[in-house]
Amino acid sequence: MKLVLFDIDGTLLWTDGAGRRAIHRALLDETGTAGPIETYRFDGKTDPQIVRELLALAGHPGAADEACIAAVCRRYVELLSAELAKPARATRLMVGIGELLAALEPHERASRACVGLLTGNLAPGAALKLQSAGLDPARFRVGAFGSDSHRRADLPAVAARRAAALTGRAFLGEDVVLVGDTPEDVACGRPIGARALAVATGFYDVAALRAAGAARVFATLADTHAVLDAIFA
Repeated sequence: MKLVLFDIDGTLLWTDGAGRRAIHRALLDETGTAGPIETYRFDGKTDPQIVRELLALAGHPGAADEACIAAVCRRYVELLSAELAKPARATRLMVGIGELLAALEPHERASRACVGLLTGNLAPGAALKLQSAGLDPARFRVGAFGSDSHRRADLPAVAARRAAALTGRAFLGEDVVLVGDTPEDVACGRPIGARALAVATGFYDVAALRAAGAARVFATLADTHAVLDAIFA
């Protein structure tokens, strides 16, 4: 049985900067600074990591204050909900995602796969983004989130433990398949020997993702049969 864990931003969907705008405003509201956010890269990082690093780059004492980081994160979720609800904003699914998720359903029913999430998003933020793209968060049976740890490398083990508790099966090594769009998505599974499939629908191209060590790299996830073959290889 494979535990198939999808990243959200740049892999499943695109929110056209809603998360960046919400974090920017949350930082200003709670701390008075957003640091060098205009040039800072969000991709591959957890939400608490983003807040911590931006405050550190600004020289703000809140970077070492867990209560401050938590306050920014709470405000961020409130603002993200408002951003995603704006009539002019539209979250879109990445090409092939609807077809791929549908194609995985028979494998789930046959107990060949458990499909979940591995994302730097806070759990409530992840749910908001999925819903804004028309995906039911309950469609993903397990998840590991930025709210579980600010270190992305901690998250595969969290997801594997939750999947084992749910299914009664242990997920070891290449039984865990990560699907993401950044080198961090590829790297985070190494501590547990997970296999990474990468897709160049975010800010990294095929060459960069291949160099990061992904087992397979796709330009998009449009070729459902090829992606399934890679997942169950």
